[in-house]
Amino acid sequence: MTGPARDPAAAGADAPIRVVVADDQELVRSGFAMILDAQPDIDVVAEAGDGLAAVAAVREHRPDVLLLDIRMPVMDGIEAAGIVGAETGCRVLMLTTFDLDDYVYDALRAGASGFLLKDVRRDDLVNAVRVVAAGESLLAPSVTTRLIRAFTSRPAKRGAGAAVDALTARERETLLLIARGLSNAEIAEAMVVSEHTVKTHVSNLLAKLGLRDRVQAVIAAYESGLTTPGA
Repeated sequence: MTGPARDPAAAGADAPIRVVVADDQELVRSGFAMILDAQPDIDVVAEAGDGLAAVAAVREHRPDVLLLDIRMPVMDGIEAAGIVGAETGCRVLMLTTFDLDDYVYDALRAGASGFLLKDVRRDDLVNAVRVVAAGESLLAPSVTTRLIRAFTSRPAKRGAGAAVDALTARERETLLLIARGLSNAEIAEAMVVSEHTVKTHVSNLLAKLGLRDRVQAVIAAYESGLTTPGA
């Protein structure tokens, strides 16, 4: 069963972000692990060289974030992300060499909370882990473009519209604004409500739709036909 996003306050202000790094290329894997482990607020608890080992490491170490290559031997990253998302509250940050990777959509559908290219800068990698661990979602701009393009060639998903119809009017409006890329503060301004109220709407709509985070909320908005690219 999916667990809640990491709560830094509940975990303690000094509690490090626990990370598992999974990549089949040893130099890449060790490089990312070294960068992350050098941060005072991040602790790399394990490394894995294939998807199956990554799942095993998450089950054993219960990390906050799994940094996962999308193309892995034994078990690919998409399958691994799906298992991790279904069994734990660990956030999955996917890595790929290609910004137009055909698996982007499937990876996000599997529950990935972030997506980065392997040539990501050191500071951006560290920031991405922190953002995802805090319960937010993160996508490289080129990946966002790829994701939106994917929706232009996909019809509305059967049944998705009925699920969205179960939302209140305010929740539907919140979902639409999330799909347009607005932050909670921007949504609050647009809806003329407090940011706390927006957070409540977001939490409620995620629960009603059975979604992990804002990335999946964006997908749901497009799949249901609530919005379309360019709307």
